[in-house]
Amino acid sequence: MKYPEDYINKVIQGDCLEVMKQMPDKCVDLVLTSPPYDGLRDYDGYSFDFEGTAKEVFRVTKDGSVVVWVVGDSTIDGSESGTSLKQALFFKEIGFRLHDTMIYHKTGKPLTHNRYEQHFEYMFVFSKGKPNTFNGIMNEYKNKGAGRTFSSTVREKDGKTYQASGNKLGKVIGEYGLKGNIWFYETGMGHTTHDKGAYEHPAMFPEKLAQDHIYSWCNEGDVVLDPFNGSGTTTKMSKILKRKYIGIELSEKYCEIANERLKQEQLF
Repeated sequence: MKYPEDYINKVIQGDCLEVMKQMPDKCVDLVLTSPPYDGLRDYDGYSFDFEGTAKEVFRVTKDGSVVVWVVGDSTIDGSESGTSLKQALFFKEIGFRLHDTMIYHKTGKPLTHNRYEQHFEYMFVFSKGKPNTFNGIMNEYKNKGAGRTFSSTVREKDGKTYQASGNKLGKVIGEYGLKGNIWFYETGMGHTTHDKGAYEHPAMFPEKLAQDHIYSWCNEGDVVLDPFNGSGTTTKMSKILKRKYIGIELSEKYCEIANERLKQEQLF
């Protein structure tokens, strides 16, 4: 095994499964990635060993660490594949907890088919035990009940209600509350990133999405891994947010793009 310092703050070209096998146990604080799925994008014919990759991700993450797995499904012969849900269940099988099922709501051009337009991908948040870090992001909008006193009732199975007790009761509701688990982002040219060269990659997630997850689930100086680094959104935002990073990517072209983006100083 190589020491983690051999990989810190680098974009490594190679198969993520083989690279992770060279990394020591429990050396990563956060994994944030979006794997290629269902052949929705052209990755030069490359397919990855999902189960092997998931097991290596479990091994290299620390106890109390979090994995954010951004994934969706293709529609084949009129039916959604369900790949994302199968992957989520496998993560649970190998020891992760499904800490939260989040939604990434994205803008995009409408498609023509006999179903409602697809506007989201899953952001599965898996944890290796109880998460050590949660830096909750507050809502951008005011609470409707701001200024009122907190009160609550509990309903029993038989329908009867009673006044709840607890240390929140009687407290004044603040102006802003914790953000919900459906996150909205503008996507496309000029929104996902201002780095024009990055658009050579066919399936980026927004820099703001990476920023929000990195801020939420780890602290400054922690190590963030993206085993499918692509054009380098995770590594760029990790650097800007003063986290250490490890990016693994099979494509030499995308590695070059990611290294160029690491030179950028602006957020998005």
